[in-house]
Amino acid sequence: MTTRKKKKTTTRDQEAIDRFVISEADDDSAWEAPIGVRQSKRASVSIPGELAARAAFLAKLHREAGVDNWVERVVRERVELEEVAFAEAKKKLAS
Repeated sequence: MTTRKKKKTTTRDQEAIDRFVISEADDDSAWEAPIGVRQSKRASVSIPGELAARAAFLAKLHREAGVDNWVERVVRERVELEEVAFAEAKKKLAS
């Protein structure tokens, strides 16, 4: 019977990294130029009341915090599926 060896995580390496980062924290020349980031604007989508009620039911069924979170997750998943399908169709047309 063979036993697996567990990989040891060395805290010394992590501590060395921490010391290095801390030593350069106040040195402005060690940092890259700041990057500006803007928060994306939220968009509103209106859906029929019956569909909203059905979505609210499913959000509760999936124990989602709110219907908006559930709808966002479903739309995100669908968009990703559509993007993959589009890429595959584009690849087929190119060949």
